[in-house]
Amino acid sequence: MTIILALLAAIFAALTSILAKIGITNVDSNLGTAIRTIVVLIMAAIVVLITDTWHTIGSISIKSWIFIVLSGLTTGLSWLCFFKAIQLGDVSKVVPIDKSSIVLTIILSFIILREPLTPMVVIGGLLISAGTFILIGKTKTTKKKGHLKQSYIFLALLSAVFAALTSILAKIGIENVDSNLATFIRTIVILFFAWGIVFWQGTYRELKTVSKKSFLFLILSGAATGLSWLCYFGAISIGKVSIVAPIDKFSTVLTIILGVLLLKEKLSRNTIIGGLVITAGTLCLIV
Repeated sequence: MTIILALLAAIFAALTSILAKIGITNVDSNLGTAIRTIVVLIMAAIVVLITDTWHTIGSISIKSWIFIVLSGLTTGLSWLCFFKAIQLGDVSKVVPIDKSSIVLTIILSFIILREPLTPMVVIGGLLISAGTFILIGKTKTTKKKGHLKQSYIFLALLSAVFAALTSILAKIGIENVDSNLATFIRTIVILFFAWGIVFWQGTYRELKTVSKKSFLFLILSGAATGLSWLCYFGAISIGKVSIVAPIDKFSTVLTIILGVLLLKEKLSRNTIIGGLVITAGTLCLIV
């Protein structure tokens, strides 16, 4: 059951990117993020209800509140950059670059949290970095296309930076706090943050122009994120993290495959080699 739940978590995580890519077609990416965050919040609330951790909210310290809220803000920034990136570029390239956040997380955990660096962690980090550079490849010679490519790569890298900060801030914030409850609180912060940007930009007026198809896929994307969380936390609650984590990381490979099959994205040599190198690096981290 642990393996099944972990595989489902990886599948739903991969589907999140694919469904969101379809959903934000002709939709402002920030508005799309705000819409799907509502669904994610509902799913996070369900997790808290299932685990019955509502009653522990009063025991959360001020320090934990601060870091949980900060991690929510960085998550929001990461999501905004990520979904804008997949709107501009190929999911099969954006997702692996975004997943390179694990390298930054390792560096920050060593500097800030004083966590040890083992040889396998160093090797894994180097492989993931190399795979990311391979995926990025050379800039297009055409000025317009080259600018577009640089834009979504820069956004994907920003997404990775904010995702890494999220991990560090959340690590500090959830000390002595139930992870499901912390996730719910963080999602509330993301919701306010995302909709705040939408209202500040004035893009909320575009809600009327969002097609039923886009709404459907954005909702499905949010549901996929929530289901991924449910399966992941369910898996680690009954099994070993050392088994669940590597299976969950398989979502990167699944996203590349689904991007090619469903979105008809071109599977270039760089994508294949970069994806394999990143996979090898991830395996080094979890061995």
